[in-house]
Amino acid sequence: MSTKGVSSDVIRVSTSSAPSTSSHGSAQDDCDSSGDVYVWGEVICENSVRAGSDAVVRSTVRQDVLLPKPLESNLVLDVYHVDCGVKHAALVTKNGEVFTWGEESGGRLGHGSREDHIHPSLVSSLAVCNVDFVACGEFHTCAVTTAGELYTWGDGTHNIGLLGHGTDISHWIPKRISGALDGLQVAYVSCGTWHTALITTVGQLFTFGDGTFGVLGHGDRESITCPREVESLSVLKTVSVACGVWHTAAVVEVIVTQSSSSLCSGKLFTWGDGDKHRPGHGDKEPRVKPTCVASLIDYDFHRIACGHSLTVGLTTSGQVWSMGNTVYGQLGNPRSDGKIPCLVKDIMGEHVVQVACGSYHVAVLTVKSEVFTWGKGANGRLGHGDIEDRKIPTLVEALRDRAVRQISCGANFTGAICQHKLMSGAEQSQCASCRQPFGFTRKRHNCHNCGHVHCSSCTSRKTLRAALAPNPAKPYRVCDSCFLKLNNATDSVTNKRKDSVPRYSGESNSDAKLAKAIILVIWI
Repeated sequence: MSTKGVSSDVIRVSTSSAPSTSSHGSAQDDCDSSGDVYVWGEVICENSVRAGSDAVVRSTVRQDVLLPKPLESNLVLDVYHVDCGVKHAALVTKNGEVFTWGEESGGRLGHGSREDHIHPSLVSSLAVCNVDFVACGEFHTCAVTTAGELYTWGDGTHNIGLLGHGTDISHWIPKRISGALDGLQVAYVSCGTWHTALITTVGQLFTFGDGTFGVLGHGDRESITCPREVESLSVLKTVSVACGVWHTAAVVEVIVTQSSSSLCSGKLFTWGDGDKHRPGHGDKEPRVKPTCVASLIDYDFHRIACGHSLTVGLTTSGQVWSMGNTVYGQLGNPRSDGKIPCLVKDIMGEHVVQVACGSYHVAVLTVKSEVFTWGKGANGRLGHGDIEDRKIPTLVEALRDRAVRQISCGANFTGAICQHKLMSGAEQSQCASCRQPFGFTRKRHNCHNCGHVHCSSCTSRKTLRAALAPNPAKPYRVCDSCFLKLNNATDSVTNKRKDSVPRYSGESNSDAKLAKAIILVIWI
């Protein structure tokens, strides 16, 4: 067994530098390119119903999207990282700002209100924190800043300490966790339905929340309202962790001796509920402490992801292993009964760099930026244009040329960050806005913000700061929709600046008037 390193041994995972689980990471370093979010599956949208001659009642409904489509936003967002929950999602921009959207419940969106949000909305209380990444559970949300601080918010009324603040109080805006984490830097966090796990920069593993089935790994079934280190792993270095509903999995570095040399190798540890064979130990017995998956002891793991009754591990060589329930084919191997871990063989020999799990479906990202999905197909969550289950990995054709950088699975939907790019006119026969066919009089023009091909009349206006403009300081053609978005973004910044101007009291105003009078007298 290896002992833990010193504080300089940082293991922070970000979307620009390292492969990931369902919540964090990237296959390549595209830090300088813009990022667009695509979503598919069961997503929230607006429903408008006319209630009278003039009145229109707007509400939110959930709609099935069968193929990946760009995330609709009222603002231009250069997305760095995205994470999907059950009925909400969150993203981080390259400026370190957090935006959330979806169905509000108990404060999990972090906006301090009870309103659902169809489009990504800024979590204003985190605007000065410079967030690195976010994680979404079913009832709560977490954010880790570049300084290693952990913020949580959401529904705390389940009497299990879900938010880690030592109380059962809900928090409708983000609150930093202190106490047990004072003096420590958080590098990674994963949200389950009823519990949370985090890793510090030196590889310590902490958990808190509901302890049913021993899911927290502390040797008992007690719930904990504040982060507590998992003692059985305290002398080891944890490099990745993932929370399911009633089980947890982690990749832990140990020293492996071969001949006369020793090397570090990532071993898969799981604990919690053993039903459906989700921990991979070959039986259904619960484990209250982290237990190494014996059948995979010869493999070097890098990342891990958990679904409802599913665990998926990624090795450093790019292989994917799965264990757990087989009901929808989510193991990716039709010949497996799920009792012991099985190798996912049908990814066409591709080297996988990311894995992500929804409740009953799996998505992986290869080194070629291609996305494969399998498992339950309801709601279109697999992205193949239908609702059929897939028992083997199937390429998401709609993303074949989109240069995918990160994937994330929600319970019934999936998201991906794709590199922003201009589309060639040859790829489209009609305007992306007015849908009129191109011809001799209707010329093609690229929008320098969204990259789509529009006609000349739909790109007649120019603006500054277009995302794909060669020179952001000069005006370039954009489509009407992007023109409005960029104007909204400018208005938002202007309003913030106005709000930041100090407002003087009556005494200060009197002083200002006196100063003006003195200046006037001197001038005369």
